[in-house]
Amino acid sequence: MRNDGETHKHRSGFVALIGRPNVGKSTLLNHILKQKIAIMSDKPQTTRNRIQGIHTTEEEQVVFLDTPGIHKPKSRLGDYMVKVARNTFAEVDVILLLVDAKEGLGQGDRFIMDLLKDVKTPVFLIVNKIDQVHPDELLPFIDQYRTLYPFSEVVPISALQGNNTDTLMKLVVERLPEGPAFYPSEYVTDHPERFIVGELVREKVLHLTREEIPHSVAVHVEEMMKEEDETVYVRATIYTERSSQKGILIGKQGSMLKEVGRRAREDIQRLLGSRVYLDLWVKVKKDWRNEEFMLRSLGYQDEH
Repeated sequence: MRNDGETHKHRSGFVALIGRPNVGKSTLLNHILKQKIAIMSDKPQTTRNRIQGIHTTEEEQVVFLDTPGIHKPKSRLGDYMVKVARNTFAEVDVILLLVDAKEGLGQGDRFIMDLLKDVKTPVFLIVNKIDQVHPDELLPFIDQYRTLYPFSEVVPISALQGNNTDTLMKLVVERLPEGPAFYPSEYVTDHPERFIVGELVREKVLHLTREEIPHSVAVHVEEMMKEEDETVYVRATIYTERSSQKGILIGKQGSMLKEVGRRAREDIQRLLGSRVYLDLWVKVKKDWRNEEFMLRSLGYQDEH
C-alpha cells in the first residue's frame, strides 16, 4: 500500500509468450497462474491453440497468450500453429521471447527474431532454465542475442523453479497501459472447460507414449455433464492416424488407455473440484492433420 496520498492506477494488458518449441512457455504460464491450464511435455509443439491465461491482483490484470512453438511447418496443422503465433504480435502490449539457456542460439531463434524485426511492441528476452547452466555462461549467451535484436529487457529465469519470475512480472506490468480489468477476478482462462479437459487428456498421452504417437493425436470432448450425485461425466475421443497407433494407445487388455484415463481424471477433478467419470474412446482418422474439416472440428480454426 502506498502512504504518500497517491492513488495507485490499475494496469491491464495482453502479453504474448513466444519461442521455439519446448523452451518452457507452458511451464512459465502455469507457474504464474499457480494452476495448470497449459499442458507440459518434453515433446516439441505440444501447445496447438493460444491458451489465454489470466493473472489478476488488486493492482493489475495480465492476460497471457501462450502461442504454439514457432517452427518451420510440415503440415496444415503446422501452418496453422505458426500463423497463430505470428498473428499474436500485433495484438499485445508486451512480447516475451523465451529461449533455452541450455540449448544456445539456434536457427529457430534467428527465424523468430527475423519475424519480429518490424514489430513495434516491446520485446523482452526471457532466458529460461538458468538453473541448468553455470552463471558464467549467461552473459556471453545474452550478448549473442542482443547483437541480433534490440530487446527492451533481458530477464534470466527458471520457469520450473520460479526463480526471478517476480522480477519478470514487475517489469511486464510496468509496460502495460492503465485501465480496468478485462475479465472477472476469478477467471484464470477464457477457454471453455471442455477445451482444457481435452488438453489434459492429450498431455497424458504425450507423457505415456513414444515418438510414434504424439503428433498424430488429437482429443475431442464429445460430452460433459453433471449427474444428480454431482459427479461430472466426460466422454472424450482420442483421434489418431493409424490402426497401429490405436493399438498402442489402447494397450494390452486396455492397460494404456486405463492409465491415460486414471492420470487425466486426477487432473480434471482438481480443475473442476468434482468427482469425474472419464469415458475414453480411440478412433482412427487417417491424415487428420491435413484435413481442413477435421482441424476445424477439433478447434484449430483458421485466423484472419
